[in-house]
Amino acid sequence: MADPIRNFQTRAVPGAAVDIDQGLRAYMVKVYNLMGLGLLITGLAAVGTIMLATTTDPASAVATLPSGEMLTSFGYAIFGSPLRWVVMLAPLAAVMFLSFRVQSMSVSAAQTTFWVYAGLVGLSLSSIFLVYTTASISQTFFATAAGFGALSLYGYTTKRDLTAMGSFLIMGLFGLIIAMVINIFLQSSALSFAVSAIGVLIFAGLTAYDTQKIKEMYFEGDASDVAGRKAIMGALRLYLDFINLFMFLLQFMGDRR
Repeated sequence: MADPIRNFQTRAVPGAAVDIDQGLRAYMVKVYNLMGLGLLITGLAAVGTIMLATTTDPASAVATLPSGEMLTSFGYAIFGSPLRWVVMLAPLAAVMFLSFRVQSMSVSAAQTTFWVYAGLVGLSLSSIFLVYTTASISQTFFATAAGFGALSLYGYTTKRDLTAMGSFLIMGLFGLIIAMVINIFLQSSALSFAVSAIGVLIFAGLTAYDTQKIKEMYFEGDASDVAGRKAIMGALRLYLDFINLFMFLLQFMGDRR
């Protein structure tokens, strides 16, 4: 199946090199700004959700977790009731909608959909605060940000063609998903460790690969709406790389409650 996120074609860039560099720089800054704002929305949504979902007042609690965390009625609804499946699957529906419809959407509609998706991811990821300590989540986030920045910079500056590596990593990603599904039934700690380690390596490589491909998407002669949609989809690719890298690293660095 063709990947709608990856189907913008690279074209030769005419014009002066200086103009191209300035245009490319502005384009990449926009990609990173969109991605950063998406991460901010995700973080605020996650923190806001967990604040509404938990309480320290026993009179307001409707359920208590083994860790001692007390859930409000809202918290029980999104973490303990069948509604949790909606919370888990809503981000998948949003990203698929954006990926398949982006080329027929206006820039403002595509951007709004991206913000909604980022918020839904935050709602879904809020449960990590019930599993890991806040300090370890913060430490993992900053470690992810540092690693992501270095890897993305490499992808942007390297002269090496990363296409072959990217194709290999994408195939590895499918294998990783299969292994994760299998482990849902096996519940093997060894397989879980292997999945986490491989996941970190795959998304570390994809960060560099995607950055290079996003750079290659740039075309000086694009109309503003085309350039805007490219920037949004580039931001989405890097956002997904960051979130997945963070989640796999959290399994190594996170201190459980």
